[in-house]
Amino acid sequence: MDALPEGARLLPPCSPTKIVCVGRNYVEHAKELGNEVPAEPLIFLKPPSSLIAHGDPIVYPALSQNVHFEGELGVVIAKRARHVGREEALDYVAGFTCLNDVTARDL
Repeated sequence: MDALPEGARLLPPCSPTKIVCVGRNYVEHAKELGNEVPAEPLIFLKPPSSLIAHGDPIVYPALSQNVHFEGELGVVIAKRARHVGREEALDYVAGFTCLNDVTARDL
């Protein structure tokens, strides 16, 4: 990202009202944490305030001794959706983005 004009900042692609995440969604990651892959998706939320711009510092919680990071695929949802079928799902997607999911596993 060295090609940005001086003084420019690369911001998150949107300002979400909520960030919905899916955890333990593949076998290797579940094993790494000593867990089974759940039968149903394990859903959790992150606050919109957890988003930062490219190059901003990641502030680790002082209480944590076990902070992990993971590269993730983010899906930006374009409009409200409920009970959407597989064949219509992409009609609700505005785009995709890369995420760095940082979690204090011991808190």
